[in-house]
Amino acid sequence: MEFKGYTFGYGTKPGAYFTEEVIDSFNKCLDLGLNWVCIPVALTQDTFASTEIRFDYKTDLSYIDIEKAVSMAHARNVKVCLKPMVNCADGVWRADINFPDGNMIGVDTYWSKWFKSYTAFILNYAMYAEKLGCEMLCLGCEMLSSERKEKYWRELIAQVKKVYTGKLVYNTNHGSEENAKWVDELDYLGTSAYFRVGESEGATLEGMIEKWEKVADHLEEISKRVGKKIIFMEIGCRSAKGCSAMPWDFAHRDLPRDEQEQADFYESVLKVMSKRDWFEGFFWWDWSTKVYKTKEEADKDVNFNIHLKKAEEVVKRYYSEIQ
Repeated sequence: MEFKGYTFGYGTKPGAYFTEEVIDSFNKCLDLGLNWVCIPVALTQDTFASTEIRFDYKTDLSYIDIEKAVSMAHARNVKVCLKPMVNCADGVWRADINFPDGNMIGVDTYWSKWFKSYTAFILNYAMYAEKLGCEMLCLGCEMLSSERKEKYWRELIAQVKKVYTGKLVYNTNHGSEENAKWVDELDYLGTSAYFRVGESEGATLEGMIEKWEKVADHLEEISKRVGKKIIFMEIGCRSAKGCSAMPWDFAHRDLPRDEQEQADFYESVLKVMSKRDWFEGFFWWDWSTKVYKTKEEADKDVNFNIHLKKAEEVVKRYYSEIQ
């Protein structure tokens, strides 16, 4: 298994990587035994139907910020996947960025404008990745509605390969692993593996393992058909009761804390997937830039963080054993 990874610092603000607090959190994340870290860089478009992706100097990471993060990882012999992402300022999920497939005379007006902006966006970070020696670049995250636009994606990939020489991956969503027909031009197929493996009440480790085995069998067939090994570019579960049945959830703040259910989610998927030869690894979601420092704080946290929770020891144990 190639990728013993984690995603660090989604939503990091400019200058944060130069602060002692974030440097300390970054090193704690690497202490899990990582050999890869994913650095997400998110820009914004105004609405799901906007055709321009914009950069905001107040909120978006500069080249210097990214350089700092990459250099910290490389100083500890940890490889880097740079992951540019797009969010919608209106709160709509990026999967729903969508336009009509052509106007009345068959011209793809809106998609062509959007892909022109998206290609420029990705090429900028592809050049950053090449300059900084990032070992992998993720070309998009959960862009489900756009995945059908094969011509535009293949053109984008061709442009990226002119400026970037590292590995390429795309991050689709669970259940959509065969929608992007153009992944044959990439090195890996990535997915956000927020599969329902628990129950809203009474989730057990054994039950989760059984469901992960079924998920793994299904993904193995997809890997064979697509001809690519699979990476879980996102995966995780909050330390809240019932979240193994909806591991993508971040909205239900009223759920009671359940550290064991979170740990069982991590244990079950690591146990099952680490034995599959078509599976290349994990980038867990996500380690906060300003992670808490005490067990007392951890005992109040119901987010995706695993620091000072049972799941942290699970990840450390498996990452130390996996070759």
